[in-house]
Amino acid sequence: MEESVRIRRFNEIPSAEEFASLIEPRNVPAVFSGCIKNWKAFSKWNPSNGGLDYLQELVGSLVVEAMLSTSAPVFYGDIRSHERVPIPFSTFAGYCKDLLQNGDTVQDSFSDSRKHMSAGPVSEQSNPLMGEEAPQQIYLAQVPIMNIENEERVQLKCLGEDIQKPAFLEDKTLSSINLWMNNAQSRSSTHYDPNHNLLCVIAGCKQVVLWPPSASPSLYPMALYGEASNHSSVALDNPDLCVHPRAEQLDKYSQKVILHAGDALFIPEGWFHQVDSGSLTIAVNFWWRSDVMSGMLEHMDAYYLRRILKRLTDKEMDRMLCKPLTTLTKLATNEGKQSNNEKSGEQSNNEISGYSDEESNLDHQSVSSKENKLKQRFMLRELEPRALLSLQELISLVHGHVNQCQRAETSSSQSVSGERDEIKEPVKSNLFILEEDPIAQIIWTLHPLILQSVFLAMAHNFPRTLEALVLHALTAVGTEVLTRKFEEIDKMTTAEDRNQFYQKFYSVFDNQFAAMDALLSGKEAFASQAFKNVLDQYLGSAKFNGLEPSIGRDIN
Repeated sequence: MEESVRIRRFNEIPSAEEFASLIEPRNVPAVFSGCIKNWKAFSKWNPSNGGLDYLQELVGSLVVEAMLSTSAPVFYGDIRSHERVPIPFSTFAGYCKDLLQNGDTVQDSFSDSRKHMSAGPVSEQSNPLMGEEAPQQIYLAQVPIMNIENEERVQLKCLGEDIQKPAFLEDKTLSSINLWMNNAQSRSSTHYDPNHNLLCVIAGCKQVVLWPPSASPSLYPMALYGEASNHSSVALDNPDLCVHPRAEQLDKYSQKVILHAGDALFIPEGWFHQVDSGSLTIAVNFWWRSDVMSGMLEHMDAYYLRRILKRLTDKEMDRMLCKPLTTLTKLATNEGKQSNNEKSGEQSNNEISGYSDEESNLDHQSVSSKENKLKQRFMLRELEPRALLSLQELISLVHGHVNQCQRAETSSSQSVSGERDEIKEPVKSNLFILEEDPIAQIIWTLHPLILQSVFLAMAHNFPRTLEALVLHALTAVGTEVLTRKFEEIDKMTTAEDRNQFYQKFYSVFDNQFAAMDALLSGKEAFASQAFKNVLDQYLGSAKFNGLEPSIGRDIN
């Protein structure tokens, strides 16, 4: 876990200035031990000290919304998996008292507690809690104590006198304060909040597992257009790695904190978290908008969206190139092979010279003095062993690709004329996976200046092969690694050397604009795939705006 996103625990409560300048801007969770022990609620609401009687008397039969879930003890945010039903608070408190007194006996027999469900204005006929198949677990989740956007939804305003806004939040404009109270062990599904959150445990104990927003791809967030877009689709207890292969990385990003009564946890916006609550816990949370979101002007949304997607796409392109490499690349850069080639360099030169007899009739009459100097510098016999071996491998791979394409065209022509029915297409490496593209791997692993030597030698001795490499054999990932190597070469050479190199490189093409177009098209294809991966990983959509889902291994 990177130090920059590691959770800190504070035994001393920060001031408002310290929180605003040192803690909140880091957007990293923080635990404040004993933060709310001075609250009236901390002593008055304690279930083991008559707190349930106190709450029953204070709130009375006010009707609140309880969450019922067919998946209990796990409560999912998706409304398809839970139901909110009205229940008198006194009824719920009475059920909690039975659980506190009788423990598992009540849990095993919901009917024993049904007598508590008869009080209040909710009739048995209309109350799902009263049915024969009534669930054994109910949860008061996010019951408003204060809500500035919808005061009509506030159900427990009377509890506000027993809690107080922490001093380090005194400058914050709160959007809501909510009560969370469960009667049995429960777990929230993994999700993030669109606001900063301070979770305060008044009674009981909670365990919170957190993941930074950057871990979003491993959590497979629900589709952005869905009702539960802020929830993960991974079952963390038993993730199906066939469906969610990136979930294998979740432990690497997770952090776990234990909150006891009196503790508070700052959960910044966007941080995924899963909360496990003890058998009877009471908590209150505060939500407020971050300075970042508060300062975002609507007319800038489109710009920020494009900037963020571009940054994520660039990062995904880098990730797609960080792949384990195959034996072929190791062979091309193996030091042992260098030693062997040093002993048999003359033989290797002769072997390479035999690859392309038709290329021996080059017209050298118009070569300038500078080109002559360049040619002498990069003659085959002048190449170091690593460059020589890589040149040999590249020529072999390009010729193999061209031969496959020619055989496929011949098969297709024979099939049309009725001579053959079977058409064998050439075997193509994946366009976007570096580890499956031997040409791209050789280019990617060579030092930029060695690669420059290889291309100059190819341009001098095998111009048609170089042309075929760029126009026909390079995949999207091959084009991306080639142009990145060009950028590295540019940084390591003088302007004069750069000009000579590119002049010689592009001189092999009958149509230099076609070569440039092929390189640009390949780069755009690679970037397009990375963009699709980003949409899938961060927006939670397999299809978006007509884009097909990306290949699984591309985004793992």
